[in-house]
Amino acid sequence: MTARVLIVDDHASFRSLARRLLVAEGFDVVGEAGDAADAFVAVRSLAPDVVLLDIRLPDLDGFGVAEVLAGDEDAPAVVLVSSRSRGDYGPRVDASPARGFIAKHELTGDALRDVLSGSP
Repeated sequence: MTARVLIVDDHASFRSLARRLLVAEGFDVVGEAGDAADAFVAVRSLAPDVVLLDIRLPDLDGFGVAEVLAGDEDAPAVVLVSSRSRGDYGPRVDASPARGFIAKHELTGDALRDVLSGSP
């Protein structure tokens, strides 16, 4: 089964790039959102398996979004992304309910599959 992905990022150019990359590598990108409010609506209406979630959003950061989504009974897997490195966020990534983290410049279908499968 192909994972259904929602891309949440406030930069349309990154959403477009991520969509093209993930579709080319076998994922089904079901939607996009530019902020937390739209992300919550999209998660309810589209029921994605995975939310590729930028940490730096204009209304609520990705850590807060991940916390809210984790409270849902059928919560999607959340994978945090950022233009910054994982180390810039200290222990916050590990403390979050997100499945993992991928730096934006390292995003590939394989990287996403590895995070979803729990591989290092």
